[in-house]
Amino acid sequence: MSTAQQWDYSFDVVVVGSGNGGLTAALCNYEMGTRDVLVIEKSDLYGGTSSISGGGVWIPCNRYAKAEGAQDSIEDAHKYLRQLITEEEVPEYQLQAFLENGPKMVDFLHERTQVRYVSLEHYPDYYTNLEGARVGHRSMEPEVFAADKLGEEWRRLRRTHPMMHLGGLIGITQVEAALLIGQQPGWWKTAAKLVFDYLLDIPWRLKDKYHRRLATGCAGVARLRASMQDRDIPLWLNTPMTKLVDEDGKVVGVEVTRNGQPLRIQARKAVILAAGGFEHNQEMREKYLPKPTDHRWSAGSLDNTGDAILEGMRLGAKMHRLDEAWWCNTLSVPGEEIPRLSIMEKSYPGSAVVNPAGERFGNESQNYMAFQQETFRKHSDEYPCNPSWQIFDASFRARYFVGPLYNSKFRPDWLLPGRYESEGFFAKADTVAELAQKINVDPVGLQNTVDKMNEFARTGVDTDYQRGDSAYDRYYGDPRFEPNPCLASINKPPYYAIRVDPGDFGTQGGMVITADAQVMHEDGSVIEGLYAIGNCSAPTLPCYPGPGSTLGPAMTFAYQAAKSINQYQD
Repeated sequence: MSTAQQWDYSFDVVVVGSGNGGLTAALCNYEMGTRDVLVIEKSDLYGGTSSISGGGVWIPCNRYAKAEGAQDSIEDAHKYLRQLITEEEVPEYQLQAFLENGPKMVDFLHERTQVRYVSLEHYPDYYTNLEGARVGHRSMEPEVFAADKLGEEWRRLRRTHPMMHLGGLIGITQVEAALLIGQQPGWWKTAAKLVFDYLLDIPWRLKDKYHRRLATGCAGVARLRASMQDRDIPLWLNTPMTKLVDEDGKVVGVEVTRNGQPLRIQARKAVILAAGGFEHNQEMREKYLPKPTDHRWSAGSLDNTGDAILEGMRLGAKMHRLDEAWWCNTLSVPGEEIPRLSIMEKSYPGSAVVNPAGERFGNESQNYMAFQQETFRKHSDEYPCNPSWQIFDASFRARYFVGPLYNSKFRPDWLLPGRYESEGFFAKADTVAELAQKINVDPVGLQNTVDKMNEFARTGVDTDYQRGDSAYDRYYGDPRFEPNPCLASINKPPYYAIRVDPGDFGTQGGMVITADAQVMHEDGSVIEGLYAIGNCSAPTLPCYPGPGSTLGPAMTFAYQAAKSINQYQD
């Protein structure tokens, strides 16, 4: 079955998926001694959801944080996490492997490749009230990167979501996004410099409408891909995996379709699955995820349809947490292919998210994962929390960027497409009662909510949901508002509403793995030759303890897999 003539191609290691995890696995294998590596990608673009994302990587005690003088310890990180994650959810060996080897992975890439990160000094853990939490320096974001360093491969890089681009054309970092979208002091100088640099770069303007400056998710992927180019590691696009090939219980290769042609590829040492979750497989969503659920609300890569997970199931892999996702409210904007994540907008002071009863059902400024988990807990047929709407007034509309609306200074109401309103995404009215009627929300309930929010803004205390009490809440607050930077009045007509959906940026359940990322059977034995990382494996940080809680483990277990395959001692 595994004789050479029965294979169309043969490599030592085949990596399925081209996000941060997959590309890290390829690089680490190469650097540890296995140089005959192939990466295959289902799409005609590489980068997956990693490239669409903000690119954050949560690794406590990383070298960049230490260089900034951050005080942290693995013990404190472990203490923090174990208050959020039970051993039933994540076994101790998996958590320890992540905490101990994450910093080593960062060092390995920094010392050998073009991968570079910046420590996020002011981006806090998501549960800062817990012992061991930190208010910064556990998450990193990629250093900006010049697209021309990729050569023509720039054109095949999946771009970060449009919401992380100034004017849809200029990539911005997470730090710049917080400054610009919140229009914090000095924001216009940053915006002016970015636009000035863009306009003056005439040679690149003649090549592409986008800025050559890459930031956030696609910058992280670009740095990994450029490092692969330095080593001539092949990446095949338009090559979906159709089957794992196994022989006597060992995975020995993959069957794929490449440019429409079926091929069999031998993997002499291992196959590493890094192909994402099943967020765009509606049948799997209906089977496993809480309701309501719709793949159109997901901001994950459209190619993530559970291919790797389904193959793992076929081979008898143990599965865990298939009923969970990386939750985040999304804005399904008419005319846009991928929804926008609603992270910053609903956190700013002067708005509220309400259900059909016109009532709030959570703290809008808390981290996005926790807010949506609260949504699912509250939602029922008797008390639906979907559809939900973000409500705000003319002052908020003028002050803050809200999804595709921007603000009324940059994009006044008369410039908004009519389809926003006709397709049920946006509404505007002169009174709260009229707004309630337009979005089919109980008018009495909505007026009571607005009255409450105005009183909370006056006192600075949200007695319903404690909005603004935590450091994370205040990260996206506005210090110009006192006594609580997360609370402001909603009292200046006209009044507005945009629909927010219970979306996600990927599913989180998948194959159970060892500390070395080897896939396990139900009985705890390993499936020889098979490794899984990222969203096709069971999560390491299911509670989402801080920004970058998917990419940090994906890259760490890519490093672990390479160590196992190469018997490498770090």
